[in-house]
Amino acid sequence: MALDAELGKKMLQLITSRYDDRHWRKKIEKTLSLPQSGVADPIQQQLFMYLKIGLKAYKSRRADPDAWIIGGYATKEVIDRAKFQPQLVGSDVKKEEVAFLGTDPGDDVTEGWWDEMLVQWFDVPEEEKPAEGEEEGKADETESAATAEGHSSKA
Repeated sequence: MALDAELGKKMLQLITSRYDDRHWRKKIEKTLSLPQSGVADPIQQQLFMYLKIGLKAYKSRRADPDAWIIGGYATKEVIDRAKFQPQLVGSDVKKEEVAFLGTDPGDDVTEGWWDEMLVQWFDVPEEEKPAEGEEEGKADETESAATAEGHSSKA
């Protein structure tokens, strides 16, 4: 289950407002390395991909791990470009949809919130298994049927 619109917005606000905070830099880098499928809203997914590509540092063609330009002028430039030219993010993105970039998400966004966000990002509902109540109900029915057969043969 991907991030809903509210969680996605807070995650994007975190990336675009706390990039100069050393405490959050590694967490932002980890978030940028995640797959875009973790963001449910299509506009937010485009924003995430824009930031992911725009903040990727130049690397050689060798198999180096991804690196990010988090912090400083280059990061501010990428964010400001998205805010003032939303068509760079996507042709259907409007200024109102990127206006929240660069604003702090609030005091409720802590390390605990970040950990919960990561869980939401990768949380995949298990559709294959029946719900626990259904399994228990079937087991009770089987026991009842076996008990009933046992009682009828004894009588």
